Amino acid sequence: MRWLKFSTADGTAYGILEGERVLEVKGDPFSGYEKTSRVHALNDVKIEVPVEPRTFYCAGKNYVAHVIQSAKRRGVEPNIPQKPDIGYRANNALIAHNEPVVLPPDAANIAYEGELVVVIGKKVKHVSESDALSCIMGYTIGNDISERDWQRSDRTFWRSKNTDTFKPMGPWIETDVNLEAMETAVRLNGGEQVRFKTNAMLFGVATYISTMTRYLTLHPGDVIWMGTDGASPVVKPGDVVEIDITGIGTLRNPFVLGAAV
Repeated sequence: MRWLKFSTADGTAYGILEGERVLEVKGDPFSGYEKTSRVHALNDVKIEVPVEPRTFYCAGKNYVAHVIQSAKRRGVEPNIPQKPDIGYRANNALIAHNEPVVLPPDAANIAYEGELVVVIGKKVKHVSESDALSCIMGYTIGNDISERDWQRSDRTFWRSKNTDTFKPMGPWIETDVNLEAMETAVRLNGGEQVRFKTNAMLFGVATYISTMTRYLTLHPGDVIWMGTDGASPVVKPGDVVEIDITGIGTLRNPFVLGAAV
């Protein structure tokens, strides 16, 4: 099942996507819903960010090739993580499918990263690895935009990763996936830049969830971005990035130059 959050002239709602039709519901997939008689053509609605997370988590350095290439870029020896590492991002950075990533005029070294996003569906604490996937509502796609110069110079990631529009997510939530069959492909202006097995992670989804819930409670609507593999070239205003993940779909966003302040 594909859950789409969308807007029309009548407001914003959730719907079930069937082909090119959106079957509007009353309520949402987290707290309960009822089907309505309203049906929309996908082309007639505005796709919104599929969920506004209560807490926005992200996996750090979760693919070997990405760790090696990141170290090479910095001129240091790669340090392969020995345990899951989790960080946080800010909701203000979220934008939807087809919405523009706005680059501040002083952002000179912009990178993008295609990521699988886990959407939590029920409250859990102290969950085992064997039971961890049972708390997942579904999966969507994220594009982790970073300004690499700021990432190196600032004490935290406050602007390098959390600037407004730096976290495209969508286009919808897919509840039925096969993690082992997934591939992630990232295109820049139509040309494929990287392709990798989505589930070839250092630490998988179940390991992350089990580790995290030793210390914190996950709630419905929380999201976990699972990291990326490979490396991306510098992106500039006018570029378009598309991220495909098998079984989910395509997240597409143009990049534009923001106004000087």
